[in-house]
Amino acid sequence: MGETTVTTLEGREEATPQPVAEEKAGNRLLRRLRTPRRPRFWFEILLIAVSYWTYSLIRNAVPEQRREALRNADWIWQAEHHLGVAFEESVNHAADSVTWLIIGMNYYYATLHFVVTLSVLVWLYRCHPGRYAAARLVLFTTTLVALVGYYLFPLAPPRLMNGSTFIDTVMVHQTWGSMASGDLKHMSNQYAAMPSMHIGWSLWCGLAVFALASAPWARVLGLLYPAATLLVIVATANHFWLDAVGGMLCLAFGFLVARFWYGALPYALPRWVPGTRGVPTLSAKT
Repeated sequence: MGETTVTTLEGREEATPQPVAEEKAGNRLLRRLRTPRRPRFWFEILLIAVSYWTYSLIRNAVPEQRREALRNADWIWQAEHHLGVAFEESVNHAADSVTWLIIGMNYYYATLHFVVTLSVLVWLYRCHPGRYAAARLVLFTTTLVALVGYYLFPLAPPRLMNGSTFIDTVMVHQTWGSMASGDLKHMSNQYAAMPSMHIGWSLWCGLAVFALASAPWARVLGLLYPAATLLVIVATANHFWLDAVGGMLCLAFGFLVARFWYGALPYALPRWVPGTRGVPTLSAKT
């Protein structure tokens, strides 16, 4: 069983092994899972909604270890001073001195984090369906690793540090949107600043737009978006710049997982998949 016989030139019959059916089926399943497929709209909406709800639930369920978070913030602030790169307080005060600028940054921090990320997901879904699943895997893996960081390294944002002169710009200017200030502060874990998903998500968006957009101005915006986000998270005293480094490391891990699973980075995969606009493509980026 599992073998067939063949007649050799000498007339003898010899058994030749045949692939085990279970192994072939397993290989087919694995290949099918790794092959980019046309995303289904209803499934993607459900997946994103459930994933974000789960992310928020877990993030906010992490115990608010206030004492440890403040101690970690002091350690990072002292380490930055030792290295001569503790510039967050200067940027925070400079931005706060220009009212229209800091108010705009407050709203930027509160809204674009979600608006731009969802917009890029929709763009990838519509215009790059062959790359969508791999790019989504990068984003989801990045966010999952961030949850581990929130649990293992609770960190207070600069505006909550004891004895510092950082300005909580949302509180001072009474702008809307911060889940960590005002009446909304009890609805969100205030000590989950490391890593910064504002940087992780914005860099994910920026790289996708820079790699795949055809218009030069769009590619430039792709590069500027994470840079502007870094300025905003520092100016509003919501993050140290080292939190941004943490977000970049999480994103790098996300790309590593996607590279392992699909055998290529998302942007190197075919743009279209069979059944999408009738294109049976195996082509590269267009």
